[in-house]
Amino acid sequence: MNLPDYNFLPAPLWLVTILHVVTLTLHFVAMNFLFGGMIILVFGKMPNKWQDPTVRRFLKLFPSAVAATVTLGVAPLLFAQLVYYRQVYAATIVSAWFWLDMVFAVMVAYYLLYAAAFKSGGKNGRVAVFVGLAAIIFVYVSFVFSTVFSMGERPDVYTSLYAANQSGLVINNEPGSWIFRWLHMVLGAVTVGGFFVGVLGKDNEPAWNLGKKAFLWGMVAAMVIGLVYLFTLGDALMAMMRSIAIWLIVAAIVLSLGALHFFFRRQFVLSGLLLFVSIVGMVVNRHMLRLILLDGKFDPATIPIVPQWSVFLMFLVCFVIAIGLVWYMLRAFITERTA
Repeated sequence: MNLPDYNFLPAPLWLVTILHVVTLTLHFVAMNFLFGGMIILVFGKMPNKWQDPTVRRFLKLFPSAVAATVTLGVAPLLFAQLVYYRQVYAATIVSAWFWLDMVFAVMVAYYLLYAAAFKSGGKNGRVAVFVGLAAIIFVYVSFVFSTVFSMGERPDVYTSLYAANQSGLVINNEPGSWIFRWLHMVLGAVTVGGFFVGVLGKDNEPAWNLGKKAFLWGMVAAMVIGLVYLFTLGDALMAMMRSIAIWLIVAAIVLSLGALHFFFRRQFVLSGLLLFVSIVGMVVNRHMLRLILLDGKFDPATIPIVPQWSVFLMFLVCFVIAIGLVWYMLRAFITERTA
């Protein structure tokens, strides 16, 4: 009896890649609102911060933001596993317990943010504790994602680590491959979080000032760390310099600066659009860097294609409906709060 062969793609590689980029970008937008917003609220200074109306709006949105972040994160993870199943699977096996722990960690953070939302509005010091603990949990989650996926792009690393230890309690032992990548992601979240703080607090001077500072200095710090990360790539940096990736990086930086300019002029729609496109550019660059790091070790273009269009049609229909519902709920929330 011959077992069926599942080593194929159910759609052309270009379509899978586009869907991965689109869904990962949407996931990052939701994640940055949540993660960046929490960091800014925990460390930002405002008078009567936890009673401030803008802060209370964020606290009410955080539980829904967790749901949106998790939901929008499923699709890009599945698309990555569809193409890079060997790399992703191997890396998650090496750090298995840390990977599995994230499920329970996010559940705890989810309830902590619900508790903060229910307690908001009163002089209750527990709100700060709830949000602070949830932020620490998401720092852990972001750390695990960065270490695991950076390991997945280096087959020699996960091969040697697994050969030495199969406990599932092993972390990527090459911090240079993930620490600046992780810090860039965290600072990027602060940058985007600052945008949302400013937009939601545009009529609230303390919140507006806090959003401006977070947007400006988060972007400056993210750019600096991003450049440092590039110089840690070694030979991969030279390959990027010879490809379109370097131009995409420049374009993303210019778009980010444009978003900052229009944000300070309170042209939020244009600023948000430029910021979103810059995030798309960063996601595409992340994909191209993965291809460069895996060059000579794995080529996705060699995977056979056996189209299964009904499955993709079902996904697209459900995806469009889900995005429409999220947009409707956000508009309803904003309209209700501004009425």
